[in-house]
Amino acid sequence: MKKGYVYILFNKRNGTLYTGVTSDIVKRIYEHKNKLVDGFTKTYSVDKLGYYEISDNIESAIIREKQIKAGNRKNKLKLIESINPNWDDLYYDIIN
Repeated sequence: MKKGYVYILFNKRNGTLYTGVTSDIVKRIYEHKNKLVDGFTKTYSVDKLGYYEISDNIESAIIREKQIKAGNRKNKLKLIESINPNWDDLYYDIIN
């Protein structure tokens, strides 16, 4: 069974946030970075990976995505800063 990933993108520190889910995080973030995905992330240039979680399957990742999206902005910022206090673009960590 494929793993699932929940991720939070940002455009700048404390800027616009986007929460998503995927079964292929490297491919999906690449698509966001290269503006291959029409919609919110393309419009607002939200293309830096600030946070991600790995789940055993896509179903549990979708449930977790809904939990994160239901939370407030402050909780999303806390999630990012819990693993990424410098607001680095974690994409470059996951492709290496």
